[in-house]
Amino acid sequence: MIVAGCDVGSLTGKAVILKDGEIFSYSIVPTTPKPERTAKNAMDKALENVNLSLDEIGYIVGTGYGRVKIPFANSELSELSCHGKGAHSFIPSIRTIIDVGGQDCKVIKVSKDGKILDFAMNDKCAAGTGRFLEVMAKTLELDLEELGPISLQSKNQAKITAQCSVFAETEVVSLMADGIEVPDIVAGINDAIASRIMSLIYRVGLEEDLTMTGGVAKNIGVVTFLEKKLGIKAIKLPVDPQIMGALGAALTAKEKAQIQ
Repeated sequence: MIVAGCDVGSLTGKAVILKDGEIFSYSIVPTTPKPERTAKNAMDKALENVNLSLDEIGYIVGTGYGRVKIPFANSELSELSCHGKGAHSFIPSIRTIIDVGGQDCKVIKVSKDGKILDFAMNDKCAAGTGRFLEVMAKTLELDLEELGPISLQSKNQAKITAQCSVFAETEVVSLMADGIEVPDIVAGINDAIASRIMSLIYRVGLEEDLTMTGGVAKNIGVVTFLEKKLGIKAIKLPVDPQIMGALGAALTAKEKAQIQ
């Protein structure tokens, strides 16, 4: 049985193809102005990786903010449920999932069966999201992937106090003008994101085990600062954390295909 999930997010589109319940192929592509185009690009790339055609996929579930505009999806499901299902499939002991995406941040509490019990979301401001990190990297003339490792080189962490991403950018420019070392500034940026995640954790409560999904989970600096604040380690997923939403959608597609 071959099924798939497609996750159209604010910054990237993801697709996961499952064959007999195992990940057969996946893709991550940049978003386009049209969600349907993003979905097609993601699915086409995942299909191309394994020489499949769309007709060979038995069932497809869409998720993400653009899920209702995926023309080839048989059904759709919220990203909250999909991230919960995806992470829980790898780590059944997971009870708290932190999903930091391009334009929002979610803390999700799940049951022992991977069902959503509670969640808190920040989707009113770009601060504390992947988009915020993109802006900060551009301001510092760094690649996005450098922000994690560089922050761990800090000897005297700067403090980023602005709660707004626009004001935070101005604050970073001022720190640069004052001669503050780049690793110290980047450490302040990653620590600020960890603090914003903590505010959501306080709202739903922390229950171990904990993991992170979404693109920002790849930032070792954010993960390290958050772990220090929590006093516990986050369990690292064995696959790319950015595909958890698409994976959860694909797992749902597998269930639906079996009852057709």
